[in-house]
Amino acid sequence: MYTVYIIQSEKNARYYIGYTHELENRLKYHNSGATRSTRPYRPWKIVYTEMFRTKKEAWLREHKIKSYKGGEAFKKLLLGGVA
Repeated sequence: MYTVYIIQSEKNARYYIGYTHELENRLKYHNSGATRSTRPYRPWKIVYTEMFRTKKEAWLREHKIKSYKGGEAFKKLLLGGVA
């Protein structure tokens, strides 16, 4: 199983969207500073997840969510609505 996730910086409320097959390890990776794009905004917390059977499904969903990041569909998704 693959997880599409949205994490939020506890430092400045910035969001990051990704996918992985090991969510807890991935969050530790982001919080360790190993990821260049997320390092300056640590610490991170998980605010949203979706599960998928295949890597391709997760990748497609990640890109769909990124396409409306910051818009109304993104806000609706975080509030528990369908987007």
